[in-house]
Amino acid sequence: MNQYYKDREDAAAQLMDALPIERIRAEKWKIIAVSAGGLKIASIIAARTNTDVDILFSQAIYAPSNAECELGRVSETEEIVVHEELIEAFDIQYDYIYGEAHRKHEEKILASIYQFRKGVQFPQLKDEHVLLIDEGCESGMKLMTGIKTAMNMDAKAVFVAIPVAPRSVAQALNQIVDESYIVHEVNDYVKTYCYYKEFAMVSDKDIEEILEKQINN
Repeated sequence: MNQYYKDREDAAAQLMDALPIERIRAEKWKIIAVSAGGLKIASIIAARTNTDVDILFSQAIYAPSNAECELGRVSETEEIVVHEELIEAFDIQYDYIYGEAHRKHEEKILASIYQFRKGVQFPQLKDEHVLLIDEGCESGMKLMTGIKTAMNMDAKAVFVAIPVAPRSVAQALNQIVDESYIVHEVNDYVKTYCYYKEFAMVSDKDIEEILEKQINN
């Protein structure tokens, strides 16, 4: 298995080689991470392009009988993305999905907004060029949640940037976004950390420091 990146800083550097940096600067794209690891990468790219960076908080909705099976995801703007095939396979009622989405939003997401963004709500994206960034992805659910959120907020254009992703996910994303920037597409994708030599956990302090700089600017 190829370890494509030394760490997230290396991933950001390689991703920048694939991105239209001058266009990002000129059009003042909004750079939005969909995970803590993605925020580390996004903050480096935002600093290079002199653009805003933020994170879209979201929470997974799991099957009632399997705490590792992600049926869907809810964002801080209460957009919900579901894996319809899994819902049908497990014979899950949508009332359960909506109930869990509301619970996760109230118990987890609102707490993250107050802890990391000091209560500041997610920025408006109407008529904005939005670049969604993750460090990698297994299912693409976080990115799909970000895409749905941006589209429903009337973003002018939505792009995704990922250092490494499953080829199947990359193909699915290509069909719904304006453009995608994916450095490595992998057929037999394992786990994202496998493609990094160093994959340190992103601490709460790391997130707070990145977002604090953004709020103060």
